[in-house]
Amino acid sequence: MSKAYGFIEITGVVAAIDALDVMCKAAEVSLATWERKLGGRLVTLVVEGEVAAVKTAVQAAVESGHIRKPVAYGVLAAPHEEIQKIVAISASRFKGKGEAPSDAKLLGQDPPDFNIKEQMKDKP
Repeated sequence: MSKAYGFIEITGVVAAIDALDVMCKAAEVSLATWERKLGGRLVTLVVEGEVAAVKTAVQAAVESGHIRKPVAYGVLAAPHEEIQKIVAISASRFKGKGEAPSDAKLLGQDPPDFNIKEQMKDKP
């Protein structure tokens, strides 16, 4: 079995849930993780499975668009181990499997020295 990841980025949590439902019904894939950005306005879903299944699932979500069409999508066949680490870090938070290492960067996380309130405090 060749592992693959399918990525869908879509506007809105409800549209994301709909897209995930379509993907899981279209092929033998499972949700690896998900990320919300901009207060949930953008949602990234990551599904995993065999390459053919992931391609079928992503294409089904792109074509169906019951609520919204994805704004971006892609499939990574045999993802590099660094990509697998990123997905595992995200999944550890999503699935409640404990905390990610303190030095690990989480998807969408600002650098540790970045503080928008501090940055804006000196602006007029």
